[in-house]
Amino acid sequence: MSKSTLRVDWPKCKGRGLCHEVLPDVIDLDEWGYPIVNGPVPPEHMGDAREAVKVCPQLALRLVR
Repeated sequence: MSKSTLRVDWPKCKGRGLCHEVLPDVIDLDEWGYPIVNGPVPPEHMGDAREAVKVCPQLALRLVR
């Protein structure tokens, strides 16, 4: 089973932090509010990871294998 991770499209990201609100166990925020992805998404958080991708207002987050 391949692991999935979240990727941020930095030019699109505006640092709104919605991804962190949905997935705080995987995404931290830096001092400016931009996401820091902490490794692959654990299987138990895949649903939340998909939701974080959906709620990004800038479409700057994607889930990749």
